Amino acid sequence: MKHLIAIMLLVIITNSSKAQHQMENQNLDNKHQSLVSISALTATGDIGQLKVQLSKGLDNGLTINEIKDILVQLYAYCGFPRSLNGINAFMAVLEDRKAKGITDAEGKAATQVTDTDKYQTGKKNLQKLTGREEKILSGANAFAPAIDTFLKEHLFADIFSRDVLSFQQRELITVSALAAITGVTPQLQAHIGMGMNTGLTESQFKAAFGIIDQTVSQTQGDTARETLKKVIEAKKQ
Repeated sequence: MKHLIAIMLLVIITNSSKAQHQMENQNLDNKHQSLVSISALTATGDIGQLKVQLSKGLDNGLTINEIKDILVQLYAYCGFPRSLNGINAFMAVLEDRKAKGITDAEGKAATQVTDTDKYQTGKKNLQKLTGREEKILSGANAFAPAIDTFLKEHLFADIFSRDVLSFQQRELITVSALAAITGVTPQLQAHIGMGMNTGLTESQFKAAFGIIDQTVSQTQGDTARETLKKVIEAKKQ
């Protein structure tokens, strides 16, 4: 009898957890749920699950070019090896779907950018994201100015200027990847703040971190939620 009660309680708790997760996910549409999963699994290198989510992402309305841009952007946050592995996994998924007779939407290609001052473009894009004007370099950027140049000219100019994805989508990609990786809490905190400046809400971040629970681990999800709490508290001050 005790054994039966324990099983029933476990079923109730499991169903309650699933229901809660489904309620949280209502704050992100299917397309953006897939964006979170793809970003997190690329960052952690879980290729088996990544292939499943890449296929699901296409079913949920992401175009081929949107997913390509997600995977390309991620090299800046989790390195070329993870990004390239993700791209190779995507190529395999597309071949498999093609063999099954599935035709996926190519989607909009990035508009060609001719930029004569990428540093200033990157600086302006970063200012839009942070909501703050940078008057002098500080911290790591002042200590190693080369990283400041690379961040502004390449990441925030070359990559963020690509119009296949919006700034809001790019911040959700970045936050999802950083939430999946250990040891990058300061960067996660900064990008949650930037994401909120693009219009992402507390409930949407909570939905994203619920997906991190499932795709990576609850430990990583908990860390992300604690970081979100700090950002919200700081904004109230």
